[in-house]
Amino acid sequence: MDFDVSSHADGHALQRLLDELGRLPGVGPKSAQRIAYHILGADPEEARRLATAILEVKQQVHFCPICFSYATHDVCDVCGDQSRDRTRICVVSEPRDVSAIERTGTYHGLYHVLGGVISPMDKIGPEQLHVRELLSRLADGDVTEVILATNPDVEGETTATYLSRTIKPLGVDVSRLASGLPVGGDLEYADEVTLGRAIEARRML
Repeated sequence: MDFDVSSHADGHALQRLLDELGRLPGVGPKSAQRIAYHILGADPEEARRLATAILEVKQQVHFCPICFSYATHDVCDVCGDQSRDRTRICVVSEPRDVSAIERTGTYHGLYHVLGGVISPMDKIGPEQLHVRELLSRLADGDVTEVILATNPDVEGETTATYLSRTIKPLGVDVSRLASGLPVGGDLEYADEVTLGRAIEARRML
């Protein structure tokens, strides 16, 4: 089957499915075909559950208005948990990084999701990120430490440097995850032990 064949005007269900799967990140034509054929061979109820789950996650999950992580209530579970250490905020690039750090079980503070990293080549500057909202959270003086947990790659380091220079004049301590994370790696794929040690051994900037 040719993955690139256009659908007819009356619609071709299989080709439409292949087209939509092919738009997912990391899914090439062959992967899209494997997934599509799996769905075709699945029990109708299994396919219905998958379709329902996709619709529900779009309808029920939104960005937390405080930290910009994913939430299913008014605020996310972390922001709504009064037992969390509210003197520390861990700054990450994407909501999935929150999940990665939470799996370590070593951090009990709050989070702030930037929604990306500074990348001049992609025309993404601080104005396109949730930097202003982060500074607003620091204004009341309750936060004493900001932990910069952007990925250890060029964009992540650029973002961490910018945030450090911006936050330090506010009188808030700024730290960076320690070594142990490979340069150019992603937090999402770091194992819990390595990431946990990096959090515990973070260094002040």
